[in-house]
Amino acid sequence: MALRGWWWVAGLFLLGLALAQAEVDPREEAKRQKQLLLETAGILPTELIVEQGKELFNRKGPNGKTMAECDFGLGKGVLEGAAARLPRYFLDTGRVEDLDSRILTCMTRVQGFRPDQIKRQEVVAIAFYIASFSTGKPIQVRLLFPQERELYALGEKLFYARSGARDIGCATCHVSYVGRRAGVLPYADVLGKDKSWTHWPAYRYSNDQIWTMQDRIRACYGNIGHPQPALYSLPILALELFMAYQNNGAVVEEWPAFVR
Repeated sequence: MALRGWWWVAGLFLLGLALAQAEVDPREEAKRQKQLLLETAGILPTELIVEQGKELFNRKGPNGKTMAECDFGLGKGVLEGAAARLPRYFLDTGRVEDLDSRILTCMTRVQGFRPDQIKRQEVVAIAFYIASFSTGKPIQVRLLFPQERELYALGEKLFYARSGARDIGCATCHVSYVGRRAGVLPYADVLGKDKSWTHWPAYRYSNDQIWTMQDRIRACYGNIGHPQPALYSLPILALELFMAYQNNGAVVEEWPAFVR
């Protein structure tokens, strides 16, 4: 067969492979990859990161205190179901905090770390550990304080806003284009049946990353050509509160999750 003929056959094969991948349910594929890892390695990356987070949680800071001295919303040292109730307003800081920013508050105010001493990967690992105590719990996010209601309203505006050179926003993909595919993955209905709030924090096996919802939001902004909001910033917290509230009642299947 001529070389041109081989390229034609190869092109058809690759096209068929791409179409076959496009039909794969990403959740089912994640389950398959998870099982393969268990069979080959005997342990999941999520388990390793949770153990790392546990060590960091129990590590004493410059003030001689561990994170067990911190209140994540249900009382000092209480972790059972705490992550499923975040973001929320905290009286001690006078602001709404999600899991990431509350960990940061704990490490600086209680443990005595300087902000420049805190590594992002450590915050994520601790978030994995704390979130693991909310597996099987329902999302219960409230709007009791004025600060929570104001931030929710901002999050709603940001979610539906269209801007930038592409005239696109969160709702473009996750409301208007739900079910359509971006490459292999379909756009998720983050406010409805997909309950995407419960998918993060997670380990992404496709690129060996550990992400919280903060990282997911930043990546989404980058994907649509917008400047990424800074970690722990108001726009991220506002979007998190809006999405979390929309997912109230959804039961966390597994935190941290294992996703594509």
